[in-house]
Amino acid sequence: MSMLFLAFVITACSNDDDVTTNCDRFTIISSEQFANAPNDHLIINSLEINDNCLKINFSSGGCNGDTWEIKLIDSDRVSESLPPQRDLRLSLKNEELCDAWITKELTFDINNLKVNENQVLLTITNSNDQILYEY
Repeated sequence: MSMLFLAFVITACSNDDDVTTNCDRFTIISSEQFANAPNDHLIINSLEINDNCLKINFSSGGCNGDTWEIKLIDSDRVSESLPPQRDLRLSLKNEELCDAWITKELTFDINNLKVNENQVLLTITNSNDQILYEY
């Protein structure tokens, strides 16, 4: 009897809703991190959405960029406009002390930024760029 119960519990606890993504990283939704995460100098060269991934091409000074800590952070606010808007910031912590100019490209899963509409305008505050996310 206990083996049957254990088999039921294991089956019931399996999660078919596991999050899988083809993106490099996840987007963080946090007003506190949006305001306080590192904000070292970077330049955003381009933005592109493929499926639920926001591809960001960006550059900053450094040695090779291997030690950079990079996060895409949403402000946890949705502006009620048409279309609705969300503010995001690409956070960079860069402690590399070299003079090379490094360009990287990362993708961030933005599935968690969807609102009740079928689109949301993403404003990247440290680039003055916007991109429309349609789903």
